[in-house]
Amino acid sequence: MTRQIFVTTALPYANGKFHIGHIMEYIQADIWVRAQRMCGHQVYFMGADDVHGAPIMLAASKEGKTPQQFVAEIAAGRKQYLDGFFIEHDHWYSTDSPENTELACEIYKQLKTSGLVYSKDIEQFYDPVKGMFLPDRYIKGECPVCGAKDQYGDSCEVCSSVYSPTELKNPYSALSGVRPELRSSEHFFVKLSDPKVVEFLQQWTQDGRLQPEVAKKASEWFEAGLADWDVSRDAPYFGIEIPDAPGKYFYVWLDAPVGYLAALKNFFTSGKAKQSYGETRSFEDYMADPAVEQYHFIGKDIIYFHTLFWPAMLKFSGRKTPDSIFAHGFITTASGDKMSKSRGTGIDPLKYLNLGLDAQWLRYYIAAKLNAKVEDVAFTPEDFFARINADLIGKYINIASRASGFITKRFDGQLTAELDAESTQLLQQLQQISGQIAELYDSREFGRALRDIMALADRVNEYVDANKPWELAKQEGQEQRLQEVCTTCVEAFRLLTIYLKPVLPALAAQVESYLQVAPLKFADSARLLGAHRIAAYNHLMQRVDAKKLDALFEPAPAAPSTSASAPAPSSANSTENEALPGGEALAPTITIDDFAKMDLRIAKIVDCKNVEGSRKLLQLSLDVGEGRLRNVFSGIASAYKPEQLIGKLTVLVANLAPRQMQFGISEGMVLSASHADRKANPGLYLLEPWEGATPGMRIH
Repeated sequence: MTRQIFVTTALPYANGKFHIGHIMEYIQADIWVRAQRMCGHQVYFMGADDVHGAPIMLAASKEGKTPQQFVAEIAAGRKQYLDGFFIEHDHWYSTDSPENTELACEIYKQLKTSGLVYSKDIEQFYDPVKGMFLPDRYIKGECPVCGAKDQYGDSCEVCSSVYSPTELKNPYSALSGVRPELRSSEHFFVKLSDPKVVEFLQQWTQDGRLQPEVAKKASEWFEAGLADWDVSRDAPYFGIEIPDAPGKYFYVWLDAPVGYLAALKNFFTSGKAKQSYGETRSFEDYMADPAVEQYHFIGKDIIYFHTLFWPAMLKFSGRKTPDSIFAHGFITTASGDKMSKSRGTGIDPLKYLNLGLDAQWLRYYIAAKLNAKVEDVAFTPEDFFARINADLIGKYINIASRASGFITKRFDGQLTAELDAESTQLLQQLQQISGQIAELYDSREFGRALRDIMALADRVNEYVDANKPWELAKQEGQEQRLQEVCTTCVEAFRLLTIYLKPVLPALAAQVESYLQVAPLKFADSARLLGAHRIAAYNHLMQRVDAKKLDALFEPAPAAPSTSASAPAPSSANSTENEALPGGEALAPTITIDDFAKMDLRIAKIVDCKNVEGSRKLLQLSLDVGEGRLRNVFSGIASAYKPEQLIGKLTVLVANLAPRQMQFGISEGMVLSASHADRKANPGLYLLEPWEGATPGMRIH
């Protein structure tokens, strides 16, 4: 039976570019959507920018733009990421739209009619320096539950607790740094604590539609008791004004998920649903159809909003609720830390593409790590390198490259329908797994699906090694056998391509062209090509270049400082460069508090060695007086040989966040000096303290 499915990804906040966490989520959802379509199901895949809220208003003001101008510029940059990683939403929209305003106001009014909205005066934090009430995310302090520092005013990233900003310990304004004042203002609330709402949510979250980890977390929230939800914010605010409440606006988390529906509604009203899929129903009729399934792919950090607020809003405004919420973990470094571009441990998706790294490599690697659980996905360069080169290229692509040339040169591209028992049995094994692979995709067990596919690829390669087509080609009277063996390889490659197509869509399109077949679907695995002519084979995918992968983790060069009194160096003016200390302007002034944040320690270089595969790096083992050795990679190989450094003392930035590099984790940074113009002044000098200093001493 054909399923009707409405799928969304979480709406990215339009205050910056996509990061690797966004791309991971979109890849997961895109793979799932493609697999459903390959099974013959109808899927509408929606995305949109979440554009409202004080953070965007403040960021736009800082740049001298209107919020609309600011978010339009962000939105204009989305396409290169989505296209680059072959992520194909049917429609990408915005929460700052007529449809979102209309739907958000309708839902609010219906909640009000249901008796679930009330108002009361509350005390909230006000920044006397900025002259405004502070949004939750602009108040920081210590979590009232676990005590973690520097947590936002609405939820804790450490223990996932949700609370009101006034519950924070030692709060401060993230805008000005001052301690905020408590002031009174009328706010509007949705009664999540209402018995009928609690009863519904308990049933909805515990009926098997959510992942076990998410359902367990929801049960903990019920045990603690649900607090009513503050859905209003005071002017100035960039958002949707609350009906009949001048100067009051919907909190962004009320109208943001409504953006899912707004995107779909615009998809219908603009005619794109009819144009793309021949859809004749209205948006309202489609959403009223009980056969329509609704799914949201989100990160684990926003499950509270999607498993409590969102279903309650829909249920008590008379709308259908999601069939499930699919939560995923974070993408992390090998050590388990959440990837962070600011800490030098993140992957810049655009840099990945600009370096010429194949987007499908990342799709495959992420898919190989994903399952139906809410687990983090660790990215390890060494593992990435091995999985792509050994599995994807060495096992899968290798099958086509080993057999296709013989079919083209010896048989004019003609496959044979006459196969022996061994070949037929192998192909039947591949065909029989089709339903299992489709089911694994449906249940989001992508990692297991790829393991099963690669196990089949191993079986095919064993067949190739056993039958040795390269030797058959040299033997007289073995033409028929050679054609059988190579046909079996091509047929097997086609079947494996069907199973990998949701993950590798562009490569699958190349294979379809090479095989001269229509777009592949899971149903195509039920039959073989038989006596079919294929085109000449062209190599489909390259191996990972270790140098490019290494470059992915190299930090971007710091932008030169500029000011009226100290201009930045210019390559066109060498006289000006020479007048500057070290060939570059001094950095902007910092305070003693800024300097105190750096923990500089004396470190002894216990061991040092070259790094295989890198001409720039040395690997240092450092004693910093901690009772253990630290591993640090440093780009000083051009200036020093390992034996010159062993036993020396140097200076280490000891509290720098560990950074995942291609060759391992670097646990700090040693300090060296160099001229800004390295071509004219190539010297590089590792800092070395005076005799008498010992490992672990702090530099003040």
